Amino acid sequence: MLTRIDHIGIACFDLDATVEFYRATYGFEVFHTEVNEEQGVREAMLKINDTSDGGSSYLQLLEPIREDSTVAKWLAKNGEGVHHIAFGTADVDGDAEQIRGKGVRVLYDEPRRGSMGSRITFLHPKDCHGVLTELVTSAPVESSAH
Repeated sequence: MLTRIDHIGIACFDLDATVEFYRATYGFEVFHTEVNEEQGVREAMLKINDTSDGGSSYLQLLEPIREDSTVAKWLAKNGEGVHHIAFGTADVDGDAEQIRGKGVRVLYDEPRRGSMGSRITFLHPKDCHGVLTELVTSAPVESSAH
C-alpha cells in the first residue's frame, strides 16, 4: 500500500524564479528537471530527503508549457500554490484498483508516465476532500556500478 509522501506538486507561473525562491529560502537544490509533453509542463524536482523504504520525498515545481494543460487551467483559476499531493507505492496498478473499489474515482484507466520514469495515476479531488491526489511508483533505481 502507500509507503510515503513522494512529493508535493506546486503550480507556478515561472519555474526558474520559483526554483530560486526554494533554493535561496530553504536551501533546496534541483535534483531533476524535465519537460513532460503529455502533461504539458516543465518541472523541477527538489529533493527534500530519503525515506526508509528506499524512496525519496520531493517538492515538484510545475510550470505549464501550453495553455490547454491541466496545470495552466488550474493556475488561471487558483493562482500559484499547492496543486496536488503524491503518495509513493510499490504497486500503482494494484493500489489504484483497491482504492477504486472503495468508491474513489481514479482519473486514468491505466497509469501514465510521470517524473523520472515513474508510473502515476490521479484520484479525483472531489472524492478526496478537495485534494488532487497522485499515486506514484518510482522507476527502478539504476546502479551506478558497471
